[in-house]
Amino acid sequence: MARVGRLEGKVCVITGTGGSMGRAAALMFAREGAKIVGCDISVDAAEETVAEVRNAGGEMVSLQPCDLTQREHCQSLVALALNTYGWIDVLFNNAAMAWFAPIDTISDEQWYKTIDQELHLVFEMVRAAWPELTKRSGSIINTASVSAWSTYRVLPALAHSAAKGAVVSLTRQLALEGRAHGLRANSISPGLIETNQTRPLLSNPEWSDPMLGKIMLGRMGRPEEVAATALFLASDESSFITGADIRVDGGTTAW
Repeated sequence: MARVGRLEGKVCVITGTGGSMGRAAALMFAREGAKIVGCDISVDAAEETVAEVRNAGGEMVSLQPCDLTQREHCQSLVALALNTYGWIDVLFNNAAMAWFAPIDTISDEQWYKTIDQELHLVFEMVRAAWPELTKRSGSIINTASVSAWSTYRVLPALAHSAAKGAVVSLTRQLALEGRAHGLRANSISPGLIETNQTRPLLSNPEWSDPMLGKIMLGRMGRPEEVAATALFLASDESSFITGADIRVDGGTTAW
């Protein structure tokens, strides 16, 4: 694995490394010299990512199964980072799960599960890692969504929009509270990204036509394009950026 060194020596906790964007971030961060601490609720997917990173010459440990809505699991992930590498420089809150339904049919379970698995887990993970991040003037990167800023006619994203809008606001407040420690906090709002979950939906023109029609560049984004933005925010190249939200949406919100 060629080391360019943009993250050389940094210990980076990345959640949801079994998924498309989390795996892309783990591989990209490791290629730039980071030591990766990953996790996922899916054991097999998490272990596949560890194998890919190590086979490419990178350093990675991982905790699985890991349910980040549980405080003790977040604490265990932080402990894994400290016991393995000694410190934490970067927390990339990538993991999330949403349930989609409009206001007139959404169930209590769908609402609360989405808030729990898109917002609550960010809070719990930041709280667990905060003492270590403040020691290192670290970087927090939270994954929000273009749904925090815009809507799609065919996507009943009521709970998802609420949760991701809260992530943007939460991140801004974390930037304020972290300033005295030199800690930076930013969020990324991806648009429609081609993942294992979204790729099959492209075959349905009733869904894909209006969704793609909102994207200025006329295509879905790639997980690596989100990971590259996270890499920038994790690196010292973004040392004067905090409290910001970067929309990786192909121009969806620009027109």
